[in-house]
Amino acid sequence: MPGMPNLHSHAFQRAMAGLTEYMAKPDDSFWSWRELMYRFAAKLTPEDMQAIARQLYIEMLKAGYTSVCEFHYLHHDHNGTPYSDRAEMSNRIIAAAADAGIGLTLLPVLYRYSGFGEKPPTIGQQRFVNNVDSIIELIETLRPKADNNSLQIGIAPHSLRAVSKLDLTTLIDALKTMAPEMPIHIHIAEQSKEVDEGLIYLGQRPVEWLLHEVGINQRWCLVHATHINEQETAGLAASNAVVALCSSTEANLGDGVFPATNYLAANGKFGIGSDSNVSISIAEELRLLEYSQRLTERHRNRLATPDSPSVADRLYLGAVAGGAQASGRAIGGLAVGQKADFLVLDENHPNIAARPMLHQSAGWIFCNHGNEPILDVYVGGQNVIKERHHIKEESAASDYRKTLARLLQAS
Repeated sequence: MPGMPNLHSHAFQRAMAGLTEYMAKPDDSFWSWRELMYRFAAKLTPEDMQAIARQLYIEMLKAGYTSVCEFHYLHHDHNGTPYSDRAEMSNRIIAAAADAGIGLTLLPVLYRYSGFGEKPPTIGQQRFVNNVDSIIELIETLRPKADNNSLQIGIAPHSLRAVSKLDLTTLIDALKTMAPEMPIHIHIAEQSKEVDEGLIYLGQRPVEWLLHEVGINQRWCLVHATHINEQETAGLAASNAVVALCSSTEANLGDGVFPATNYLAANGKFGIGSDSNVSISIAEELRLLEYSQRLTERHRNRLATPDSPSVADRLYLGAVAGGAQASGRAIGGLAVGQKADFLVLDENHPNIAARPMLHQSAGWIFCNHGNEPILDVYVGGQNVIKERHHIKEESAASDYRKTLARLLQAS
């Protein structure tokens, strides 16, 4: 099988998994979860970031993700003061990915405001904040490290609520001369509250505004885009941009359901991501994507077509293609000119054994009976997972446990 790109990750949130599953208030939502995330992020050191990311990236490899787009916004120290090396936290992510052996598209995040209307950032957001000049300076520092093979550098204006129209246009204009093909990722329309506030402050829905005011194209990746209407669905599909769907996180946070049936019917491009990293499973992301459509439409096999009757094949190969485009790297599957990122499945695994080829991928994606059938994983032709084992997984797990123990003790 071709290796899967993970289109959206916040690595440090791996260490939060399972820590927010209690009722803090009767109307718990994404917004209350976000406050807990801010408090957790305030404790992290650069060493913590590297240990958490290395553990996570090894877990991703074992799950079949051969590359990751890291949506990286934890730039400064706990007081919001830049490190003496402004690329300190970025370099920790790069080092963790290199140590694990996973491909990386690093997306430094431009984050300026706490909400629409250019509201000042809160105390919890002070580690994230940059202006356009400082984020461009960071990108220029990081770009010489990129080889478009193991490492690519992109950019991520966090969201329309966290940057102004002037910030966004200034950034895009700067990229036209600096790096016209650089991937651009943005959170968009994840919550209905965001859509409502977009109508107030922008005069349009967020995705509608991007389509009309920015003119997005194939270099753009819209993360979530959960709450879009029929016009936005059609416009987004026609734009050739990619939507990053993070089904496990969207379910965990109560975001809502993306209109995947209509979007894919319009030939929209998509990929998958693990986002908050409560789950590291390709099968779960794709399975939840299909099941969410079944639950809302009350029919089966919603994301198949007469030309692609296997739901698992259509979703898997579609996510590989969309993921490669949004990653900005040659990782589009098993083809000449593409990086040799691929998986070897265990032909004796109970979910695959004796199945005809038509049903083998479905045996992985839709059968959930214990361990997954991924035996070996190759990144750039290098065997990084051999018989379900990573050579550094024991040391990474030990470092991670020590890091987590210290962070929780400091709670």
